[in-house]
Amino acid sequence: MNLERMGLVSLVAALLAGSGTAGPSGYHIVDRIPGPDGGWDYASYDPASDQVFVARSKAVSAFNLKTRQVSGDIAPADRGHAALVARGQLIVTNGTLGAVAFFDPQTGAPLTSVAVGSNPDYALVDPRSGLLLVMNHTGGDVVEVSLDDHLVTRRIAVGGALEAAVLDGHGRAYVNIEDKNQIAVLDLAGQKVVARYDLKDCDGPTGLAYTGRDLVVACDGAAEIIKAENGALLARIRVGEGADGVAYDPGSKLAFIPSGKTGTLSILKVDGRLTTLFDTVATAVSARTLALDPATGRIFLPYAAYGPPVTTGGRPGLKPGSFNLLVLAP
Repeated sequence: MNLERMGLVSLVAALLAGSGTAGPSGYHIVDRIPGPDGGWDYASYDPASDQVFVARSKAVSAFNLKTRQVSGDIAPADRGHAALVARGQLIVTNGTLGAVAFFDPQTGAPLTSVAVGSNPDYALVDPRSGLLLVMNHTGGDVVEVSLDDHLVTRRIAVGGALEAAVLDGHGRAYVNIEDKNQIAVLDLAGQKVVARYDLKDCDGPTGLAYTGRDLVVACDGAAEIIKAENGALLARIRVGEGADGVAYDPGSKLAFIPSGKTGTLSILKVDGRLTTLFDTVATAVSARTLALDPATGRIFLPYAAYGPPVTTGGRPGLKPGSFNLLVLAP
């Protein structure tokens, strides 16, 4: 066990977790932190507070990794999709309300709420402009919001069901379009789509990462490695089913894809333009989204156990008391 890479995850927590045998990557489970019941979507890691924020159906949960204490409802949500901290603000996208809400990340005190469109989903901050970029899943547009005055500055029409997005650091954004099996390339300064990459063998692209040169796309049961400059397919790698996220660690040059249906974490090794499957780690069924701490290499996966459908023919119900944040480290 590499304690330096584990950072502030304690030895006691690692022993209690039952970490098991590590594969070639060294990654293994070091902790499971219980949280409140309920659905969830994206997670994010805040290095300033050493906390993981998870967007839930009705609230945002904050997991303190130093103390293992959990604030189950630090901020309200209404079909929360994304929860992230930037510029001293906790930012939450609310699908039902069509709005982005801002809170004090320490106290949960509300700051303001901004209407952005139909079913805001994934969100990220552009370091070059300082603007928040929000992907409207149903509305099909990317909305930019100022983190200073919380005003919508502009919209870029894309079309389709928008999922995760990444930035290349040079003014371009790449956005997965789930229902079109496509990536849209955006010129942020020009406020327009400049290219569309068809993903011919990728069904329902969701998670997306940028390696500094190429794109790693999470498809149904596979990862595709795409040249960012022209959309050419470099590799198609079989991973588990039910992926809904990708994270890339530039330090280790590893990409991580969690698969909720199979309960595995696929770890890809990026070596120049060659990307290969490096390791597969057992996690938990339903662990489909993730957050990464690039300073320590820790990976955080929300999950819960499912039981029989609540109603006949309905979706499986969550088992009470089964929600946890799974922590993996090399």
